[in-house]
Amino acid sequence: MTGSEVPTPFRLAYVPGVTPTKWVRVWNERLPDVPLTLIAVSAADAPDVLRAGEADAGLVRLPIERTDLSAIPLYAETTVVVVPKDHDVAGVDEVAAEDLADAVVLHPLDDTLEWEQRPGVPAKERPATTADAVELVAAGVGLLVVPQSLARLHHRRDLTYRPVTDAPESRVALSWPEARTTDLVEEFIGIVRGRTVNSSRGRTPPQPQQSKSGAKAKSQRPDASGARRKPGAAGGSAGKGARGGPGATKGAKRGKPRGRS
Repeated sequence: MTGSEVPTPFRLAYVPGVTPTKWVRVWNERLPDVPLTLIAVSAADAPDVLRAGEADAGLVRLPIERTDLSAIPLYAETTVVVVPKDHDVAGVDEVAAEDLADAVVLHPLDDTLEWEQRPGVPAKERPATTADAVELVAAGVGLLVVPQSLARLHHRRDLTYRPVTDAPESRVALSWPEARTTDLVEEFIGIVRGRTVNSSRGRTPPQPQQSKSGAKAKSQRPDASGARRKPGAAGGSAGKGARGGPGATKGAKRGKPRGRS
């Protein structure tokens, strides 16, 4: 690569609440010559961003349509209910979905939780985004059930949250277009799966093998008795005795031809 060439960056999309920091740090350590560009996208837009080739891979929330996208589930999040600090729910450690039966529970359009039956009383209108729903909770319009990372992302001093014990979890996955599983995508898959640099499936070149001189030096290290061992020797003083002991000398004399009288 010449000084005028700029390496093509690896583009990683990520949805609200997902923090890719630790994986980006590992990427920068392993591939310092390949910049990684982060692209913030909404949960609803993430699949289309990947299909359009605007990102090489993405940290998304499941479910997504997997007809042309591959996905590796990474982890699941606790689901919480966001309430005003003076609400009754704020006085307990956790709640069940049925405890919210009489409350208005907001359902934003960007919600990704998979409910068989949503808790509470539905609001007259659905907020456009989770951020809008949080503002409505602060205004006393209703409550909001979301993944814990989103409650933290939209934290307000006048609000708090509590775990909902029987709510579905939000699952986060690494996704990418199946037809564009490049070497760089494979590298990132290895990183999020915790593979080491020397993993057989990693793309990072293996470490160089030890040189012959290094191997020779290793073979000549002192043994337990302090004597140096020579390459190819049978080992220790036993080998020396076999070649230089009395038996070896006598054998050498018997093998010498004797003249005939």
